[in-house]
Amino acid sequence: MLTPIHQIFKNNFTTLKNRIKSYRITITGLVQGVGFRPFIYRIAHENGIWGWVENNIRGVTVVAEGPEKELKSFVSDIRRKAPPASGIENVSVEEIDPAGYGNFEIRKSNDTIRGITEISPDIAVCDECLDDMKHQPHRIAYPFTNCTNCGPRFTIIKALPYDRHNTTMDVFEMCNICRQEYTDVRNRRFHAQPVACNHCGPTYELFSGDDHHTVFSEVLDKTVELVESGKIIAVKGMGGFHLMCDATDEKAVARLRERKIREGKPFAVMFGDTETLADFTLMDETERRVLTSWRRPIVLLKQKQALAPSVNKGFHRIGVMLPYMPFHHQLFEKLSIPAIVLTSGNLSDEPIILDNHTAEEELAGIADAFLFYNREIHNRVDDSVCFVASGKPRLIRRSRGYVPSPIRIGLDVEGIFAAGAELVNCFAVGKESLALLSQHIGDLQNFGTFAFYEETVDKFKKLFRFDTELVSVDMHPDYFSTRYGKKTGMPVVEVQHHHAHVAACMAEHGLDEKVIGISFDGTGYGDDGHIWGGEFFVCDLNEYSREAHFQYIPMPGGDKVTKEPWRSAVAYLYTYFGKDFQKLDLEFLRSIPSQNIALVLEAIEKHINTPFSSSCGRLFDAVSALINLCPVSKFHAEAPMRLESIAEKEVESSYPFDPGETIGFKPMFEAILRDLRQNISRGIISAKFHNTLINVIFAVASEISRKSGIKKVVMSGGSFQNAVLLEGAVKKLTENGLTVFVHEKVPSNDGGIALGQLAVAAKRRESGNAAR
Repeated sequence: MLTPIHQIFKNNFTTLKNRIKSYRITITGLVQGVGFRPFIYRIAHENGIWGWVENNIRGVTVVAEGPEKELKSFVSDIRRKAPPASGIENVSVEEIDPAGYGNFEIRKSNDTIRGITEISPDIAVCDECLDDMKHQPHRIAYPFTNCTNCGPRFTIIKALPYDRHNTTMDVFEMCNICRQEYTDVRNRRFHAQPVACNHCGPTYELFSGDDHHTVFSEVLDKTVELVESGKIIAVKGMGGFHLMCDATDEKAVARLRERKIREGKPFAVMFGDTETLADFTLMDETERRVLTSWRRPIVLLKQKQALAPSVNKGFHRIGVMLPYMPFHHQLFEKLSIPAIVLTSGNLSDEPIILDNHTAEEELAGIADAFLFYNREIHNRVDDSVCFVASGKPRLIRRSRGYVPSPIRIGLDVEGIFAAGAELVNCFAVGKESLALLSQHIGDLQNFGTFAFYEETVDKFKKLFRFDTELVSVDMHPDYFSTRYGKKTGMPVVEVQHHHAHVAACMAEHGLDEKVIGISFDGTGYGDDGHIWGGEFFVCDLNEYSREAHFQYIPMPGGDKVTKEPWRSAVAYLYTYFGKDFQKLDLEFLRSIPSQNIALVLEAIEKHINTPFSSSCGRLFDAVSALINLCPVSKFHAEAPMRLESIAEKEVESSYPFDPGETIGFKPMFEAILRDLRQNISRGIISAKFHNTLINVIFAVASEISRKSGIKKVVMSGGSFQNAVLLEGAVKKLTENGLTVFVHEKVPSNDGGIALGQLAVAAKRRESGNAAR
């Protein structure tokens, strides 16, 4: 139906032609899968504009005609009223000759060009859909209700453009009611590709022993009964399977740990709402905002009331999330318990399972029941994880809700494939000036995870029409990702691990200049063949100069030190005090067989499998073991995490250290040993240790700044996931006139390495020294 202004225009085009303007508007960014075309249609009608809108590979194109005043109002509304889950990068407007359109229409998607379209991440169910589940007759209690503003996106998309036939919803034929909604531009479900209802959409089924339930009300009631009776359920989620149990039932949680072979790493839990969550955790406004956002990540919060002890095994923080699928909300409406464990559905270190058959086979020894649905997951994603430090969210794992949203870095990264690191791997592909980072992949040393890596690389290349021209890899010759990148046959750029860390943070903040780069982590291959990890650089995106570093310490047993922190403690003690340290009767050594200690000392003396390391992560390990907090780790980075967890907040004192280009810690170890003899609490020792590292960062950065005149400090690496270290360093540097940049959009751990590799490769290609 034509609006009055449309009718007037249609009848008087020749008369009005000189007063009519026509714009071709190109909108780029996250503008597909978020209801953008119907939004454009609605504001076109509100402003009396005629023309058309279409999706294409580059984004959304609009041709708009009308009086100049109305056109300007229309263009303004594009940004001002955009859908909440959209992310507009750019709106370009070109004036063209009017064609005399008599209405405004949504055109069929066009995929004939090979530019960029951003694909929406999966979006938590919206309040309007939750209301529809209670009032719309065909959606009463329907657990897959969604609209243009919410629901699955990345997990179901197989190809571009984002239309139903290119998703895993292609096998579900819409009923007449859904089709009416889908084709009605005024409806909230206009072109919502996963639209469905009780008549035509995906369905759940529950298997519990010999019981098989397919009626959803029975499925829901039985699930509640199983959870509240202490059972473990494998549940198909948005991007893969979860394992679920009662978070207040210690027996159930302990049994899940035993079956999943996950001895110590904390479990994530889901609460039904923020009111209940507030009874169990401390939560500031930023944390609340992140938790309730459409991305719905897991957020680390301080715990004030305990759940089952085995949920987080003695840590003061707990990873929590809120419901993001309709089923989660339905579950909590019936549960009498405040929280459920919702952990990844896999065996430890394996990728999350995404299909029903594999779940039934591989989780049979863990789960007591299986809750399936019959829509396929095409792209697996874990739950994202973040924490808030210095008032801003910091990602630890970037996956559901964030991927595949790109990061614009202001460099030409077209055709560059960045292979990423070995642990907590993510890779990246470059399109124009956008870095498209993969979801969290994991540890590539695991066979299943490496297969997931290869599969996801292929999917990204297809989905984003990516052709590899240049490959960027870590310098470490034995990384699986490095080997994979070199096998492509394309020119290769090798990037030093810690330079990539700093470059990732620079790229995220749009920095392309000399900075003071600080990179603290567990391991990274250095130029000299040693393991680096406590590094101070002056660098830009092209090159770096190593200005200072932690003292090299032998790491007896190589990678074994990550699982047995006592080895790092012994190495530090031997380096600083020789074998005399054995006379100190240290508590942590009593639990270590004397022959093991003797073998480690012999290996150090004879240089047998004892690579030298300047790692900050190993220093954390050593102190954690020395105070007998964590001499043996049950999961990756447990020792540093526990050391952070016990640090007392009000302690301002610190330990001495030896400054210089090589930073030594003998005075610190001497002081810690004195504190142990005087029975100073471990919480105070931890706080003083953290304060010492903050002082090291400040002292070295200040000296580099004095010499170089550089005022910008960039901090990256896994050690900066430590909120005590991060906040203390940012505060001290900022108070003393330095500008500090830390990660917000990508993890500071190795999950962000690929972004740095991409940026370095792009800069070197630009300067003519890319492949070597």
